[in-house]
Parts: sequence; C-alpha cells; structure tokens
Amino acid sequence: MEKNIGAVDKALRVLVGLVLIALVFVGPQTVWGWIGVPVILIALVGWCPLYKVLGISSCKKCAS
Repeated sequence: MEKNIGAVDKALRVLVGLVLIALVFVGPQTVWGWIGVPVILIALVGWCPLYKVLGISSCKKCAS
C-alpha cells in the first residue's frame, strides 16, 4: 500500500474524526458518530482506499 494521504489531509481527517466521535457523547448522541473511528484510522495509516480507486493522492512526497 503506497501512502496517498498528505500531512494536511491527515490533520483534517483526524480533526473530523474527533468531532464525529464527540457527537456520540455530546450533541445528538447518535451511533453515527462512530464513523469517526475509521476516519482516524485511515489518517493514521496514511492510505485511503477511495483515493486509490479514484487515482487521487494528496501526498506530495508519494506522488509519482
């Protein structure tokens, strides 16, 4: 798996993931907030399967 997520993309994904997880405990308190867990995991791994399918890469070092 070649990394296809850049630093800014990772930071945004982690932030969005944390906000989604916070929704489980605060706000509407629905289980949909757990969608934030895979978002954070994808950011930590640095590889997005959807980016692979679409041929997108936000990683400047990894772009070929």
